[in-house]
Amino acid sequence: MVDGESSAPKPSLYPVYTVTNIQNKVNLFTLHARGYKVLHHIDDTPAPAKNDPLYDAWYEIDAHVLQWIYGTLSDELLPRVLEPDSTAQEAWNRVKNIFLNNKGARAASLESEFNNLKLGKFSSFDAYCQRLRKLSGQLKDVGAVVTD
Repeated sequence: MVDGESSAPKPSLYPVYTVTNIQNKVNLFTLHARGYKVLHHIDDTPAPAKNDPLYDAWYEIDAHVLQWIYGTLSDELLPRVLEPDSTAQEAWNRVKNIFLNNKGARAASLESEFNNLKLGKFSSFDAYCQRLRKLSGQLKDVGAVVTD
């Protein structure tokens, strides 16, 4: 050991600080929250009390998770979820409620678009198939699976 060096292990960087682009992870948000050890910020785990010594660190990490949530929303959806002084859990619950409350209407709209899709509106057969796949995935997300 060199003079002045401590033998105590250096604290590792908390995983939440290593994410720079959550946009690609929108559909797997809960899984990533678990993987980055911040699931407790969007599930029903209560936040520490403001006088708890852990609160400041929790609050900072919660701000990162909240940024992920806001950063993954479309421009039209963001104003419906954005609220001052919100926690990540509150924002996540608003997002879930929007999708759960609109599930039936969203499924009907997607099914209509899927059933009325015309090849002639696309520049190529590949583009047409890509759109069908995307709609199929969106239908699956709202519980209306497209069968063969």
